[in-house]
Amino acid sequence: MPLLMTSSDIVLSIDGVSKKFCRSLKRSLFYGVQDISSELLGLRDTSEKLRPQEFWALHNVSFTLHRKEALGLVGKNGSGKTTLLRIISGLIRPDTGRITIKGRVAPLIALSAGFNPVLTGRENIYANMSILGLSKAEIDARFQDVVDFADIGDAIDAPVSSYSSGMSARLGFACAVHTEPDILLIDEVLAVGDSSFRGKCFQKLHDLRQRGTSFILVSHNAHSVLTICDAAVYLNKGEVAAIGDTAEIINRYEEDLMLSGVGDFKSSVLIDSKSSATSNGLDIQSVFFRDGQGNLLEQPTSGQPMAFCVSCVVHRPIDKVGISFVISGLSEGGETVLLLNSRGDEQELTLAPGTYEIQVKLPYLGLRLGGYVMDVFVKQDGLYHLDFFKGFKFKVKSKESIDRGLFYQPREWAVVSQTSNDSLVISRP
Repeated sequence: MPLLMTSSDIVLSIDGVSKKFCRSLKRSLFYGVQDISSELLGLRDTSEKLRPQEFWALHNVSFTLHRKEALGLVGKNGSGKTTLLRIISGLIRPDTGRITIKGRVAPLIALSAGFNPVLTGRENIYANMSILGLSKAEIDARFQDVVDFADIGDAIDAPVSSYSSGMSARLGFACAVHTEPDILLIDEVLAVGDSSFRGKCFQKLHDLRQRGTSFILVSHNAHSVLTICDAAVYLNKGEVAAIGDTAEIINRYEEDLMLSGVGDFKSSVLIDSKSSATSNGLDIQSVFFRDGQGNLLEQPTSGQPMAFCVSCVVHRPIDKVGISFVISGLSEGGETVLLLNSRGDEQELTLAPGTYEIQVKLPYLGLRLGGYVMDVFVKQDGLYHLDFFKGFKFKVKSKESIDRGLFYQPREWAVVSQTSNDSLVISRP
């Protein structure tokens, strides 16, 4: 649940920030010299005019970040997310707009980018954390915690050039989080190390947040953003496309990302009839949904009863018919998230000539909020393709209470009396 915020809790304010770059290296160098000269003379033009071959990496971006708030930053590659984090961290300057920061900022953008490969891990800890604003005495007090967290053992006194990429990343993460910043900028770095180290990272982030640290998280992992963040900002071509509830923003982002230029989500699809020469004896006519009462369903909802349906026409007697629904998640990069196979369930069909509607009924839909693509295959004896349809794109809605999980878990709540051993079911979603 989002925190109750006031204006006094604001630790970061982004007001009309814009940044432009040039696609030509030669022109970029020329513009750089021109801008430096103009700035020295007090003549630099701060207008929003683009010069030849320039483009807006960010344009008029505005939002605020509150204390203890976790804000997701999503958008396609090239939408300006990393550029914005670099501006907030002070690595580059905006062309227009203003940034107001209260407290210390620690960027987790390129974890080992600031390390000198010639220096040892010990020396790099002191160099890196001093850049992040700590005094030598503060680094001395936290040094062992950094080493223990990074878990690099005796390698602490070896040159960083001898470290693996994972060791360097762990040390970079440990340095940043042990500065105990007011604002932590996280850019796709929560996948460093093995599962044990990632768990330790999430626990450390949780501890920092409890002590007042705020986060901006950039990630293409929708589940991470949904789980961690209170709200989200959607950047599209350098501009703010939407700001608001995390689930709503992720849903819109995924729809734009995966279905841009390839059609909309559908509630059903009709398939052109085949000629007798191209038919294998069974032809799929349509793919659609029904709800728990058998009514046509426009959009499935997580946790609700529904059925995936296929209507087909059969031209000759066919036995050992199996049907498969292969469902892939758009936010999972097209990986299969659900397979429903009648043959695997020992439910092969024997069909006489005629028209049929084949249904697979689900007492609860386990798919979470998001966009999906479904492929339908009808085979005989598990080997011979009778017909298939690929690329049916649909969206699953979700209730507020279950939109942050990987899937919907059917459950039942109860109160059990320890004296009488009686139980009382109190709700069932």
